[in-house]
Amino acid sequence: MKINTLQDLKQVKKKLADAHEKAQAAEAARTAAARQKEAEANLFARAVGVVKRMPSNDQASLTPPAPAPVAAQRQKDEEAVLRDALSDGFDVSSLLDTDDALSFRRPGIGIDVTQKLRKGGWSIQREIDLHGLRTEEARVALAEFIRIAHKQGLRCLRVVHGKGLGSPGKTSVLKPKVHSWLIQKNQVMAFVQAKATEGGAGALVVLLKPGG
Repeated sequence: MKINTLQDLKQVKKKLADAHEKAQAAEAARTAAARQKEAEANLFARAVGVVKRMPSNDQASLTPPAPAPVAAQRQKDEEAVLRDALSDGFDVSSLLDTDDALSFRRPGIGIDVTQKLRKGGWSIQREIDLHGLRTEEARVALAEFIRIAHKQGLRCLRVVHGKGLGSPGKTSVLKPKVHSWLIQKNQVMAFVQAKATEGGAGALVVLLKPGG
């Protein structure tokens, strides 16, 4: 085709564009057809999954299902909860030293231990604040705190139970319960009332047995 005018040039460009568009459409159609063919070929395999050849003796090999895995960690946690179960009915009055702070030392532990503990002979390594928690929440939190601290090899802890200034009668509801709970924990060797700078009557300094 001779190009003599601008109109001829426009016609040539339009034919070229149409030819290119048709070529793209044809290529897209071929690609779609190939994908459809591949999908149809794999349809059965996808539907039935992996197929294994039967043994040559024509007998099925039946493998018994594997037993359900035992939740070992959950079982350990439940056992720990049972060990950490703390009673509110435990009578601690005869076990506390008859001093103003009502300190405690396990039988066989000399009074020098509580004296040293009261003077800050061990550095406080970790603390828990139970002030403001409900009784059940405090019980669980303290048991877990003691268990983990002993497992990590910590020796000296501070337990804040509050002074009860906002409670009826201005007495701490948690204080006697915390005394009882701590005495029931075998990991606890002794405890004393904290120094004024460390919480005073609202906290205890607790000494644990060596652990880890």
